[in-house]
Amino acid sequence: MSNIVIYHNPRCSKSRQTLTLLEQQGINPEIVEYLKTPPTTAILKDILQQLDIEPRALLRKTEAIYKELELADKSLSDEQLIQAMSEHPKLIERPIVFNNGKAKIGRPPESILTIL
Repeated sequence: MSNIVIYHNPRCSKSRQTLTLLEQQGINPEIVEYLKTPPTTAILKDILQQLDIEPRALLRKTEAIYKELELADKSLSDEQLIQAMSEHPKLIERPIVFNNGKAKIGRPPESILTIL
């Protein structure tokens, strides 16, 4: 059984490419469709720690909801940004691959090879 997990959106070309790349490596990852099962704030904090990035770096700034919620506002706290991502998982950059306490955003898809 694989301990590799992918936060996946099947409608996203980069996410599909990353999943294909994993499969080409002989890896059958656990697939989490995070839009159907959004991560809690606690899980998002863990993801950010594994990625070693700040919450703002995980936000998809081109999403309409980003503008609607005025998330570009620099006065918003990390907690507020994490809460927004938990409530609106479309805001989370994708795909994210996890392996043994490390994580990598698959943009470009080949970047995930560094944690395999």
